[in-house]
Amino acid sequence: LARGIQHTAVRQAHRKYEPNFHDKYGNLVLLGGAAAFTAVWGYVFTQAGIEWGLSPVGRITPKEWKE
Repeated sequence: LARGIQHTAVRQAHRKYEPNFHDKYGNLVLLGGAAAFTAVWGYVFTQAGIEWGLSPVGRITPKEWKE
């Protein structure tokens, strides 16, 4: 049994390697995703009107209570 498994492993190791989807397009997909991520967040940070200031002190004021 062990000899048969070993023979199968050797046969598969000698088989010609065929590139799969990840080998062909992996880096392209990764770069595309990174570009989309950067574009979306770049737009959000520049267009959403976010005020950059990490401290909320002096910015948050309580609203008048309405019955």
